[in-house]
Amino acid sequence: MRNQFTAVFERDGKWYVGYCPEVPGANGQGKTIDECRANLAEAVKLILEDRRETVSRSACDATATRVTIE
Repeated sequence: MRNQFTAVFERDGKWYVGYCPEVPGANGQGKTIDECRANLAEAVKLILEDRRETVSRSACDATATRVTIE
């Protein structure tokens, strides 16, 4: 599944830090902006995977359907 999110990057001394406003808790850092972007993308991926698993576990008596939103 391919998604697009907003990424905000800031310089903090020798590091870049980034976050994704649409995915609370998704943060990344790196010595280069490319490293920061890759780390942020991995954080977003992990958070979304965890949330999907949580929904699957908590929806025992419900019907869950996955839809694509473009």
